[in-house]
Amino acid sequence: MAKKKDVRGVIKLRSTESPHVYYTMKNRRNTPNRIELRKFDPTLRRHVLYRETR
Repeated sequence: MAKKKDVRGVIKLRSTESPHVYYTMKNRRNTPNRIELRKFDPTLRRHVLYRETR
């Protein structure tokens, strides 16, 4: 039987400068706040800030 709300859930990381999106997993118990990461944006071909969206 599946859990209703899993601790490790799938999140979307959206680029702040283009419409590109990364999908990843996050442990909601250890990091309850939204995360921000610098990742490579293939549309702009450089590293930019990605923010978690829901």
